[in-house]
Amino acid sequence: MGYFKKKSILVTGGTGLIGNELVNLLLKTEPKKIRVVSLDQNIFSDERIEFVNKDLRYLNNCEEICTDIDVVFNLMGVTGSPAMTFEKPASFMVPNLLVSINMLEAARRKKIKRYLYTSTYGVYGKVDVMIEDEMWSKYPSDADKYAGWAKRMGELQVEAYIKEYNWKEISIVRPANVYGPRANFDPKNSMVVASLIKRAVDGQNPLVVWGDGSAIRDFIHCRDVAQGMMDAIENEVYTPINLGSGTGTSIKQLVEIIVNNLDTKPEVIFDTTKPSGDKLRILDTTRAKSNNIIPKISLENGVIETIQWYKENKDKTSERTYNAFKENN
Repeated sequence: MGYFKKKSILVTGGTGLIGNELVNLLLKTEPKKIRVVSLDQNIFSDERIEFVNKDLRYLNNCEEICTDIDVVFNLMGVTGSPAMTFEKPASFMVPNLLVSINMLEAARRKKIKRYLYTSTYGVYGKVDVMIEDEMWSKYPSDADKYAGWAKRMGELQVEAYIKEYNWKEISIVRPANVYGPRANFDPKNSMVVASLIKRAVDGQNPLVVWGDGSAIRDFIHCRDVAQGMMDAIENEVYTPINLGSGTGTSIKQLVEIIVNNLDTKPEVIFDTTKPSGDKLRILDTTRAKSNNIIPKISLENGVIETIQWYKENKDKTSERTYNAFKENN
């Protein structure tokens, strides 16, 4: 990772699920400084860290934080469960649009050398296997409609800047279902891995799981996503790239991994009166592999680490109230 040495780096959303891992990895590359945009400023103590609390919906704030920066990792965004996106669609869509548009424009004005935009697998339509160059062939599914279209517009903005300004040094990553330490464990707004871990560790018995458990999903640990982002920048990957395992895991298998790594194993009930969701949704990782971007953390090891982190931190981790101006990545 010689590219980042002595560079000034900006990470928006730098204390979230992925951002925390990214900053820790970047610190090992001997950067000149890392400017972290976040509301939570009690995570890092390294003297090279410069914390900034700015509302990135406004262009002037984005320009300010991009001053004297070489590389930008834009992870800031609003994420949440499908149920929450239906309840508060504008609160998901609009901040994502504003942050994406203003951050890239500010970076262009400040002549940033390299830039990474964090998209999502939610930009894809209803397909079994998600392939980067086929993204525009279908609309995002209803479950991903608002956030998916917001992220698509961010990607389209990148394409427009490449064509009009010849700014080619922009990477786009599309992570799969991301999990790991510092996930959002709020039961009303957590993703599937965090939700199951919280309920299982907190002693829910029986552990009720929606659907029959047959749905297959692609999971990736937050540290593997962070490493993939750094690799995309250093390896000059300037076409959109999927970050996932490339191999699916059924919800039933996920539940078994979680339960088998608990001290007290609950009874598991699959509620088949509830929807299971799409049968298969995995990311094609051919492009990632061709750029030597390969996840290293197995799902079982990652789940074990996440369970342990939650056990050690659940008393200090208050349930997050949904806030459109916080980063939840």
